This record gives sequence, C-alpha cells and structure tokens, in this order.
Amino acid sequence: MTAASHRTGRAAPSRSATLHGRALAALGTAAAALVAAFVVVPGPLAASGPGEGFGREGELAEALRTAFVAYWSSGERAFPPDLDGLVGYWFRYHVTKAVIAALLLIVLVGIGALVRKAFLRADGLGAGKGLALASAGVLATLLALLSLAAVMANVQGAVAPFASLLPMLPTGATGATGATGATDGELGAALAQVRERLAVAPGAGDHAPGALDVMIGDFALYHEAMAVIAATVAVVLVVMSVLSWKRFRGTEPAERRARRTLGSFGALAALSALFVIVVAVANTTTAAAPRPALLAFFEGGW
Repeated sequence: MTAASHRTGRAAPSRSATLHGRALAALGTAAAALVAAFVVVPGPLAASGPGEGFGREGELAEALRTAFVAYWSSGERAFPPDLDGLVGYWFRYHVTKAVIAALLLIVLVGIGALVRKAFLRADGLGAGKGLALASAGVLATLLALLSLAAVMANVQGAVAPFASLLPMLPTGATGATGATGATDGELGAALAQVRERLAVAPGAGDHAPGALDVMIGDFALYHEAMAVIAATVAVVLVVMSVLSWKRFRGTEPAERRARRTLGSFGALAALSALFVIVVAVANTTTAAAPRPALLAFFEGGW
C-alpha cells in the first residue's frame, strides 16, 4: 500500500508536468499563428468588403491623397465614394487587427499563468530551470503588453478611421512631397487651405467648409476614444497591482520566489498604469481642444 502510494506520488507530478508542457506548446503554437495572422490577414480580410484592396501601404496612401483632394474640393460633409471606400476599408482593417491582437493577448496571458505556476514549483529543479522559466515569463509579459498596446491602438483606429488615415497625408509646410495620384500642386494647395482654415478662430470670417468640420470632429473622436480606452486599461492595471501587492503581503517571507514574482508583477502593473494614465490625460486634453492640435498636425508638429 505504501509502495503504491509512493509510486502514485511520483507519477502525479510527472503527469502534471506533461500536461503543463502540452498546454504551453499548444499556446505557443497559437501565439505564433496569431502573430503571423496579425501581419498577413487584416489586409485581405478588409478588402473582402465594399471597395478595393491595397497590396501595399503606399497604394493606400496614394489613393488617400487623390480622394482627399476631391473631398476637400467638394466642400461637402459627406465622403465621396472613393474616400468612403477607403474609410470603410481602414475600419475593417483596424477591427481585424484589434480582434487578432485581443486573441493574442488572451493566449499570452495563459502562457504567462502557466509559466508562473511552473516557476513557483521549480525550486528543486536547479538554477538553470528557474532562470529559463523566469526569462520565459518576462518575455510573455512584454509580449502581452505589446499586444495590449496593439488592441488599444486598433480599437482607436476603428472608432475614428478617417482621422486614423490622416497621418498618411504628406503634412507639413512643404506640402505634398511624394504624392503621385493627385499632382503635387493639387494636394499642396488643399493642405495649405486646410492649414489656413484651421488657423482662423471658430466663428471668424466666412463659414468653414463641411470637410473641415468633419476632420475636426473625427480628430476629436480619435482622441476621445483613446482617452476612454486608456482610462479603462489604467483602472484594470491599478486593480491588478493592488491585488498583487495584497497577495505579496499575505505570502510568507520564506516563500521568496513567490514574493519576488508577486512584487515584480505588482510594480510592473503600477508603472504601466502610470504610463497609461499619462496617455489618457494627453488624449483628453487634445480631445477638449482638437483644432489647435489638428493644425499642429497639418503643420508637421505632431
């Protein structure tokens, strides 16, 4: 009976280690597939909707420059068909990226949890095993933070796709360097008019073009979206940090590995929360006064 129990005691950890290894392998494969999908899938999937697809970012930027000149010249608020197709494409592109990045974040959190459990059980497995697990945990955490940033940025781009397209315009005082779909003169003149209109105080002079109102509104929405997203993420990170420090205080001093893990995670979550709070405040400030910020953008200062 004792011998059987002894055999069972030896077998259980082995089965647990095997299951952990298989789970890590499966999650690692899923993470690699999602990273590849994040790069390859969004463009073709976004092109499956109305409008055309774009094989290169340069093609998208060229089409945007031509469509933007036509939009600005129209004086209308509504997007012309070409620009409407571009905005729709860019919306679908960001939605696809946000979904893939969110799935990758979930997988990386799962990997981090499994690595953490293995690390805490690795006291008797040697310094090399512990160092390898610690390195894997750090890598999974950093990749999870990058995935979180990708989710935030792509949700922001999906909320305000028109504003998200604007950085593809050759802004700045020099005008339209590199434009080919619309002539340099046409695009340069349109951008100069945008800067001129933005420099005029609201309510002064004649009525602003409808396109300018749309740009200002979407630019404000773009930053409002990030302010809300960043504030939400900051709350989650603060809660995670507080819970981690509570567990840290409740862990016996002799459990040094567990305390180091909890303390490190609590500190990282707190620092990340501070950074995200700064992002939220900066975007809130811009959303409250979008016109000067948009002018600075078109002058190449943002």
